[in-house]
Amino acid sequence: MIKLIVLDVDGCLSDGKLTYTSNGIESKNFNVKDGLGITTWLKLGNEVAIITGRESEIVKRRAKELGIKHLFQGIRDKQKVLRELVDSLGLGFHELAAIGDDLNDYNMLSLVGRSFTPADGVKDVQELVQNVLCSKGGDGAVREMIEILVEENNQREAFLASWI
Repeated sequence: MIKLIVLDVDGCLSDGKLTYTSNGIESKNFNVKDGLGITTWLKLGNEVAIITGRESEIVKRRAKELGIKHLFQGIRDKQKVLRELVDSLGLGFHELAAIGDDLNDYNMLSLVGRSFTPADGVKDVQELVQNVLCSKGGDGAVREMIEILVEENNQREAFLASWI
């Protein structure tokens, strides 16, 4: 049973595009369906972590909005941070799922029990993971992953009951 999902941001939780205003202010797009999936996953008593290579106030704000307690930004060695998180939570890697889209996610994805990439993940990651999703990053890929895991965890009724 998967108890923790680990999310990359750029290319998974967002579409991977970076937009800057003339004042240097960064913006990102997030999919509300991903957000609802994340908050419902948390309501079921599961955990969510974000491990991302970039630093962003926008990501910090989004994590807070969604109730994600485990936020790691500016991370070069995602595998190391993931090992430390697993130890601190007392979980086994078989209880983890992760989504990543590029080579900086490769080692992290190779550790977990269930691995996913969006439809537009790079070829090497697509060849590594167990599931290449139909949705692109930032376009519902995280929600699609959560729906698969909810089914596998036999939590579908509880997932639906939290809203219906």
